[in-house]
Order: sequence, then C-alpha cells, then structure tokens
Amino acid sequence: MLLENKTAVVTGGSRGIGRAICLELAREGANIVTCYANGADAANETVAMCQELGVQALAVQADISVKEDVDRLFEEALKVTGTIEILVNNAGITKDGLLIRMSDDDFDQVIDTNLRGAFYCMRAASKLMMKKRYGRIVTISSIVGVIGNAGQVNYAASKAGVIGMTKSLAKELGSRNITANAVAPGSITTDMTAGLSDQVKEEMAKSIPLNRMGCPEDVANAVAFLVSDKASYITGQVLHVDGGMC
Repeated sequence: MLLENKTAVVTGGSRGIGRAICLELAREGANIVTCYANGADAANETVAMCQELGVQALAVQADISVKEDVDRLFEEALKVTGTIEILVNNAGITKDGLLIRMSDDDFDQVIDTNLRGAFYCMRAASKLMMKKRYGRIVTISSIVGVIGNAGQVNYAASKAGVIGMTKSLAKELGSRNITANAVAPGSITTDMTAGLSDQVKEEMAKSIPLNRMGCPEDVANAVAFLVSDKASYITGQVLHVDGGMC
C-alpha cells in the first residue's frame, strides 16, 4: 500500500469527491481525518467505510472558514497518530449567479470557504510538515478556475486563487521535501449534478472529448497518486481531471 502508516486530513469528506478521496487513500493504507460543517451522519458514514478498510478514521465538526475551527481540526487530527503527512483541501461551496445580481454575501461566503479555508488549512499543515521535513498537500481546484464560467465569478475566483496559492506554496516548501499540487476536475457526477436532467447531462458529455462525465473516483485516483511517493518530484502543478475539456 502506497500510503501505509501515513495520516491524511481531507476536508469535506462527507460525500461526493471528498468521500471518494477518503476511501481511496484509506485503501492505500492512510489513516483518515475528515471534517464537515454540517451533516454529521454522512461524515460518520465515511468514517465507518474507512475503518472497514482497516485504518483509523475520525470525523471532526469544523467550519474551515473559521480559523479557530481549523486549529481544532488539526489538534484532533494529531491525536490519531501524532503526525500529519497529507492534506487534501477538498471542502467547497457554490453560490452561483450572474455578477450584476450577485450579492456581497454570496461572494464572501464562497471566497471565505473555498479560498480562505484552504489558506487556513495549508498554513496549519505546513507548520507540522516543516518540522517533519515531509508532506504532501493537494488542493481541489476546478476547471472553472482555469477557463472561467458564466454565473460563477465568485467560484472561479476562489478556484483560480487556490491554484496561485498552490504554486507559491510549492516554491516555499520544496526545500523541506513538501510538495503542493492542485487537481482541477471538470464535469463530475456528484450530488451537485444529480438534479440535472438527462438531456442536460448528455449535452455536457458531448462537450467532453472522452464523451462522458467523470466520477468522483477519477478525481480520487489522481489525488492518491499526487500524495504518494510516486509523485515525489511533482510539485507546483495543476492536474486536469476533465476528460480532455481543457
């Protein structure tokens, strides 16, 4: 197993891509600490599924846009094995709308969770990893952060921002044997897309060279590679998991 005896903090692991990441890292032997803002039952389901794979797992209630919550998350995570080798910034929200109609609150909430939350987690993890002189940080961005999308100015800004933070962090931490990369998913089947009609899904698939939408496991497999030692010479990169969209 590629990640045996390592401990990973995965934010937003209750469902969808986050849950798939937790399970894939657990299959590779990593102990899992995930957090959730709401929905304790779903988070605990993820924990139980990881434990069935033979690893330690823990869910912590934490709003990553709040510094004190992030501090508590990492304090609880350290209680599992005493170390944290992996951070996956996955938690994120959307508040879509055209710019001219977007409220200040809708902009702020998305930036606070998707960008500020990733910053808080990166900072907390970096301090621990620098002491150990080892670490793997992966942040889930989006193809929207690369090419933009109408009605998602706030989301695009947050996902482009985490790419900039990732590239900067890679330069800051490389000498300490810590890598920082981003994964930019394209159209992925999750709870957020479940409500779309079959016709809309078919039209979306037609715009993808591989002629299908991705699944959460496609993203999880990319993350598992980047946090493993097989990717030890890859840092500061953005891996597109988009079926060829971009």
